[in-house]
Amino acid sequence: MSVSDGPHGHRSHSHAAPSGDSTAELLKTSTTIAVVGLSNRRTRPSYGVAEYLISAGYRIIPVNPQVAEVLGQESYARLEDVPERVDIVDIFRRSEFVPEIVESSIRIGARAVWMQEGVAHPQAAERAHRAGLFVIMNTCISKEHARVASLKKG
Repeated sequence: MSVSDGPHGHRSHSHAAPSGDSTAELLKTSTTIAVVGLSNRRTRPSYGVAEYLISAGYRIIPVNPQVAEVLGQESYARLEDVPERVDIVDIFRRSEFVPEIVESSIRIGARAVWMQEGVAHPQAAERAHRAGLFVIMNTCISKEHARVASLKKG
């Protein structure tokens, strides 16, 4: 497991991906992102992040048992209910819910678990890491995507 500080400090990475793999590579090679805890309220951070990811060309799958759809996409109650392959599980839930989401992510064969800013669970991250998933904690996926995209232009 490696730990590094990003531009906003406190970013933690742990990955068991092939040598040379990176956050940028993960973002470049992923197409489908399940957003756990995606709200249908425009004022919520999860909504803005999902909107950004759609504009960046990703397929977004809402996972929230309390909403039927978000941003025109059908919402699923659980990751296990999603009928297609998921590359990244983006978590907008409190840290105490992360272990069960990690277990679901492993069961569905996701490539990565991404815990948004303010979300971290080192034990669950280690569990995901041991299962072969790329793990990112306490980092905003849209900010990281924008950062990576700006590096490509420079």
